Amino acid sequence: MRRRLLLSYLSITVFVLLVLEIPLGFAYAQSERRRLTAAVQHDALALSIRAEEGLESGNLPQLKKVVDTYQRDTGGRVVVVGKDGTLLADSDPLRAGPRNFSSRPEFRAALRGKENSGSRYSATLKQTLQYFAVPVVNGNVPIGALRVTYPTSFVDARIRRTWLVLAGVGAIVLAVVFLVSLRLARQVTKPLDDLERAAGDLGHGDLEARTVIPAGPPEIRELAESFNRTAARLEELVTSQQAFVADASHQLRTPLAALRLRLENLEGELGNAPEPAREDVVGALDEVARLSRLVDGLLELARAERSVTATGPIAVRPLVDQRVDAWSALASERDVDLVARIDGDLVVSSAPGRLDQVLDNLLANALDIAPGGSAVRVTGRRTGAGIELVVLDAGPGMSAEQRAHAFDRFWRPSGADRNGGSGLGLSIVKRLVTADGGSVELDESPEGGLAARVLLREW
Repeated sequence: MRRRLLLSYLSITVFVLLVLEIPLGFAYAQSERRRLTAAVQHDALALSIRAEEGLESGNLPQLKKVVDTYQRDTGGRVVVVGKDGTLLADSDPLRAGPRNFSSRPEFRAALRGKENSGSRYSATLKQTLQYFAVPVVNGNVPIGALRVTYPTSFVDARIRRTWLVLAGVGAIVLAVVFLVSLRLARQVTKPLDDLERAAGDLGHGDLEARTVIPAGPPEIRELAESFNRTAARLEELVTSQQAFVADASHQLRTPLAALRLRLENLEGELGNAPEPAREDVVGALDEVARLSRLVDGLLELARAERSVTATGPIAVRPLVDQRVDAWSALASERDVDLVARIDGDLVVSSAPGRLDQVLDNLLANALDIAPGGSAVRVTGRRTGAGIELVVLDAGPGMSAEQRAHAFDRFWRPSGADRNGGSGLGLSIVKRLVTADGGSVELDESPEGGLAARVLLREW
């Protein structure tokens, strides 16, 4: 928008400058040429009066003195011819030229008593000359003719200087207009830039993002106030929902723990009870355990959704080695090899604790489904899009349709064990990775299981 405003201001300025300066330049050029023509005409008439006496008496030295004086004073050339066109005096006798000028149109017209003016290009001098030819008369009878020629180069130079001055003035005006327009455009677009930045922060999960209320146009001020009201309402709704989930999950943990304790005590007192009664108690304990895992998952998800911690540099290799060591005991218990291979010193942009939780969820899922004697591998490498971490297992895998729904909340594959996960692990992983500006997806692993690919920005 700022560029468009600048372009519109400068376009209007250029149009005004062209409308004003081009006619002014042409008017000045025409005025200078008319002034030159008038000056040459005046000089020619004055010289014809002075040359009349010398021409009538045949005093050629007097004619020579008149034309030489004019050339010395003005730089113009004067040629005087008799009534038959024969050259009588030339202020520039060294210049090669004819001795009879009766064939020249301007002299032919002047010898017939008519004044004649115009301009022509001299191939000898390689410049344009302004001339004016007048008859020299005695009474009303032409006794000769006089022509004054003057180079137009000095007039052309003045006209060129004028065009350069106009161009310089236009450039200065454009520079001033550009600076003023840039300031005005910033005043107009800065509130919009602030609003765009706040909207981006809000979209990335910062519910406290607000824009500054500008003191500019009322329309933009109203838009900023409306955005702040909407953001505040959204923060209130999301915070209320997250608080409800967290509070409900937290409040459920105590009665669930008490219920589990009572069931375990009851299980110990059913030593001689019928088999169906003992099976019911065991089933109830399993359901309580599953419900406890679900509550823990909801609490973890609520914390992940409220997390707006700023990102920083996180070294990948030490973190992966730490999480692999933490899960190695469980892997050994289940006869699964847990190995890691990180290519180079990789550093990602992530908030403290997020990547740990992501790896814990992925490793827990992989170890749950990995068969005995297989391996779970964690790899890390640098790609053109960022840093890619992959957790591979040799489990049963998923179909393309199942992988498409795996990140949905509470989704579990059909036929899954009821005592398995809560269906929130991958949802938590996606929320944490997205909060760091990354992405996560599931793919087939070479062993036939799953490959969970996490792509994060490099620091």
